[in-house]
Amino acid sequence: MSTKAFVLALTLLRLDDSVDDVLEHPAFAGFGRLLLPWGDRRDDRALPLRNIGSLLPYHEHVDPAVVVSALNRMVDDARAGRTTFYDIYTDAQREADPSRRDTGLFFFRGKPGAPFAIIAPGGGFEYVASLHEGFPYAVEISNRGYNAFVLKYRAGQGGATATADLAAAISHVFRNASSLGVATAGYSLWGSSAGARMVAAIGSHGTGRFGGPDLPKPSAVVTLYTGHSDLAPTEAPTFVAVGEADRIAPSTIMERRVAALRRAGTQVEYHKYPGVGHGFGLGVGTRAEGWVADAVRFWAEQLPRERVRAER
Repeated sequence: MSTKAFVLALTLLRLDDSVDDVLEHPAFAGFGRLLLPWGDRRDDRALPLRNIGSLLPYHEHVDPAVVVSALNRMVDDARAGRTTFYDIYTDAQREADPSRRDTGLFFFRGKPGAPFAIIAPGGGFEYVASLHEGFPYAVEISNRGYNAFVLKYRAGQGGATATADLAAAISHVFRNASSLGVATAGYSLWGSSAGARMVAAIGSHGTGRFGGPDLPKPSAVVTLYTGHSDLAPTEAPTFVAVGEADRIAPSTIMERRVAALRRAGTQVEYHKYPGVGHGFGLGVGTRAEGWVADAVRFWAEQLPRERVRAER
């Protein structure tokens, strides 16, 4: 296929398109299944995207229009000739452990040379909810000038394996920062539910604890609706948000951790949203809507003053 024909084939997705249309879309050739919560399940392929929330049993407030818009951002990037997906493991590493083929990073570019965020979606370590609380976050972050990556980690193997994938992803970005056009100083980690456990663990103990090289800890950690309670002697500045009606990760659990972080001298910003349940993603149409802007501001406050001035 010629370059012109390829670009013409990159049609935008619609709500009435199906999961199969995503899997077969030329913009996602070679990695389409990694976009989805459960991978390439035969029974899901005919599902219209307007019903995509049915694939996310642990999540509420799923807005199909937001999901499709975020996917179309990647289609637009492919049209512009930008690489949107990167492997985090080498061929040899994937050969040694074939399950590592179920991993990767999706890149949403901000300003060249700006710091990066890595986002770890949730899903109870059973699936990866990138469509709802990965890609939409990355769009919002990159629209504010920062670089954003969404991690597809191995589901079904527990938190330790998933966190090892996060450590590998951070290492990949550090190793390739120049070619990716990102700054490593002042990076942040964002996670929701199970993903919040992952980013908090790296924030507490560093990448070396989870099989990666010893790298600087993040300048900020953003954690949403999680039951994570582990603490290290020193913690990164932490942004915390939860819905008041969350029955999976009740606000009382998160408030205990917030109190412990503050007693240890950690800078914490805490938000609790009335009437909002678990897995609210961007929170469109709820009291949580707009939290990403607050989290980006919190992250920016942790960056060196000269870096913030350069990005404005």
